[in-house]
Amino acid sequence: MARTATPRTVVHTVVDSPYEPLTLVAVDGVLSRVHMTDQRHRPPEESFGDRDPRPFEEAVRQLDAYFEGELTEFDLPLHLEGTPFQLRVWEQLRLIPYGETRTYGELAEALDNPGASRAVGLANGKNPVSVIVPCHRVIGSGGSLTGYGGGLDRKKRLLAFESGGPGLPDALF
Repeated sequence: MARTATPRTVVHTVVDSPYEPLTLVAVDGVLSRVHMTDQRHRPPEESFGDRDPRPFEEAVRQLDAYFEGELTEFDLPLHLEGTPFQLRVWEQLRLIPYGETRTYGELAEALDNPGASRAVGLANGKNPVSVIVPCHRVIGSGGSLTGYGGGLDRKKRLLAFESGGPGLPDALF
């Protein structure tokens, strides 16, 4: 007898941010995605479910505090869907401290897979929870700003914001 999948409740809301509106998506009441406008790998809007702000109160509170410079580490339950390797990469992203960066190679080393920097980059690019899972904190070897699903301009602005200045840290040039 075939098993049927348990239906999931998917809802979303849209909130303002200094980096244009953010679309937050929850699965069964747990935050699963944060999308920027014109973000690469952004799924079609019909996958976001009905609009309902209720499951997002704490996420919105923490995002507001982050953008006000009052919060440096998010503490939210997340419902992440990805391959086992992607999930491991996204967990490593959450360990990068506020205001710091890591290279793709450093993340591959942390995963005990030093030859996997390109695979780390691909998984990083598929991060479904931008800002909260800080994929913007990953840079290329030598400090180059390579790739960001939300666009390099947003990546530069997020890194500058976290470094406390109007421009990028000198080490990133």
